[in-house]
Amino acid sequence: MSAFTLGPALLFCPADRPERYGKAADRADTVILDLEDAVAPAAKEAARAALAEASLAPERTVVRLNAVGTADFALDCEAVQRTGYRTVMLAKTESPEHVAAVRKALGDVEVIALVETARGVVEATAIARADGVTALMWGAEDLVASLGGTSSRTSGGTYRAVALQARSQVLLAAGAAGVGCIDAVYVDIADTEGLSAEAEDAAASGFAAKACIHPGQVAAIRAAFAPDDAEVERARALLAAAENERGVFAFEGRMVDEPILRHARSVLGRASGR
Repeated sequence: MSAFTLGPALLFCPADRPERYGKAADRADTVILDLEDAVAPAAKEAARAALAEASLAPERTVVRLNAVGTADFALDCEAVQRTGYRTVMLAKTESPEHVAAVRKALGDVEVIALVETARGVVEATAIARADGVTALMWGAEDLVASLGGTSSRTSGGTYRAVALQARSQVLLAAGAAGVGCIDAVYVDIADTEGLSAEAEDAAASGFAAKACIHPGQVAAIRAAFAPDDAEVERARALLAAAENERGVFAFEGRMVDEPILRHARSVLGRASGR
């Protein structure tokens, strides 16, 4: 899989709130300046003006565009053209042609394809392979809304089966294409325990990062994606032991083969980003 350097914690910031830009950049690994759902229709023009005047570091800034086919899409692209930002997130991506539309409008930009409708999930494999896609992200609430549903989670806070299937399907599509995958936001800001558990599952499952909607969520995501010292030491010991072995061998009473070694390399890879 190609390197994904924007995480592990990506923080959405409404683009019509420029007074928050700097604070968001200070708190998160990457800021997503949102021109879509976080901005009311009446504030879209002001949001684009604020974006054009911003001076955040381009390598740590993503701009979320409104969906292809909306009146705001072309206006968003015009605003991005007046900036130095070269990574965009396309809302409601449903096909490789949607990605191509972004590249036609903006040139050689990197695209994070936000897959958040039933059609997008079904087409995730093709979207992930489209020219310019650097990562996929999935979204639960828009997905369920596209199916006519009312909630992505049960009363206990866990995802419903359809959301879990979409989460896995998008992750697999990204992995098959060799691009990163970003886990969806956790909307219950006060539930730090639930966020931590979901972020830990995301890291263990192979997500490259997780998006969030509040600065207070960043620490939990970073902690979940950073292996603790014991995990790091065990991974190092396992890889060191493998240097003197041929093929399958036993380590601490467990069978070890190449997939297990790759798990250990992933741990060290995450640790190097701490």
